[in-house]
Amino acid sequence: MIERDKIVIAGRVNTGKSSLMNLLTRQETSITDPRAGTTADTSRTFIEFHGLGPVALFDTAGIDEEGGLGAKKKKKVLDLIKESDLILLLINPRQEDFSAEKALIQYIRAQEKQLLIIYNIFHSSDKERIADIEKNIPDLKFHKKIKMSAVNESDRRPLEEFILKNYSSSLRPRPLLPFLKPDLFYPFIIPMDGESPEGRLIRPQSVLLEYILRNGGFVAAYRPGFIADLKEKKLVPESELDRADKFFKSFSEIGCVICDSQVVDYADKVIPSDVLLTTFSIVMINYQSHGKLAAFRDGIRRLKSLKRGDRVLIAEACNHTRMQEDIGTVQIPKVIEERFPEVVVEHSFGREFSETSEIGAYDLVIHCGGCMIDSGKLAARIRDLDALGVPYTNYGLFLSWKGGEKLLERVLKPWGLDLI
Repeated sequence: MIERDKIVIAGRVNTGKSSLMNLLTRQETSITDPRAGTTADTSRTFIEFHGLGPVALFDTAGIDEEGGLGAKKKKKVLDLIKESDLILLLINPRQEDFSAEKALIQYIRAQEKQLLIIYNIFHSSDKERIADIEKNIPDLKFHKKIKMSAVNESDRRPLEEFILKNYSSSLRPRPLLPFLKPDLFYPFIIPMDGESPEGRLIRPQSVLLEYILRNGGFVAAYRPGFIADLKEKKLVPESELDRADKFFKSFSEIGCVICDSQVVDYADKVIPSDVLLTTFSIVMINYQSHGKLAAFRDGIRRLKSLKRGDRVLIAEACNHTRMQEDIGTVQIPKVIEERFPEVVVEHSFGREFSETSEIGAYDLVIHCGGCMIDSGKLAARIRDLDALGVPYTNYGLFLSWKGGEKLLERVLKPWGLDLI
């Protein structure tokens, strides 16, 4: 999985944000025009920033655009800042009112994001106004600044050096499977049901396969041939049990079995009790949350006290057409309906999360593995939920809980976590 630093270019309308985007990318990535509001929506491009690595660079709409549409654009910019690593704030020294910049700097500081200031110089006399601007915005003294022209090619390299010198990337290599040991087998149980795409593995499976191979482990995969029977709660055929037994006896030393969440209760039955077991969803949420699996475990406790009228949000970050046995829209809601018949279940789909004001109304959030969003976006969701006091858990943990506390305890064991 490629981790990218997310750098956001922000500022008022017509401060030269799109010109700066084009300067850094060395191409006409964004449309530029002297008329206000040219950037109608956030645009993103990927670049290799030498000295930093892979970067996602964002051009944004002006934060001071008026009207209902302007308010929507501003909200999108603020949401993006919550998920970002570095903000480049462009300031036009020629303007008279700096209230929008002052408010934005306060917001960025409250989000604890790194901020660099760029004075976009349109005329040499603009530099004379900077001292007065910094008196007007006291918070500017806490941040490094550069004076340059966003349309001057000769200023590109000084800008790159300014960013490299003053930005400290928070991205650090981290293990996808921290308990992996070389020369052990890591069998996968992959059901490949009706939603599984042909010709490829889904992302959690493919990235884990690559990670284990790269780090010296052995991988084997097994597809149960009884998915329909399992979902209809029929007995697993004896022939399938024999097949599973043959598969697992093929390995002398198993490091851990990783399975799809929807077959975790089956895996628990066919895998010897002394063999470690977890799910792809749990692996991904631990990785994407930078090791905050314990917080998702803690959210499971809320299931014990759900009552009539409580609201549960099922949050799935990827977009795909839903089929009959979809985990998020069918399997998890079915379990909730059976155990908590008077609880209200709602859904949130896609890369953008619900409004903060709406999230606070939920009593529990059940989140997918988060494999189709970047870790910054997931971190922003977690911060919002923590700030609102809304407990949250994960698909893999929930479906393990469905199988009983012993199963939940088992899938947590590889991570060194107790049930509590």
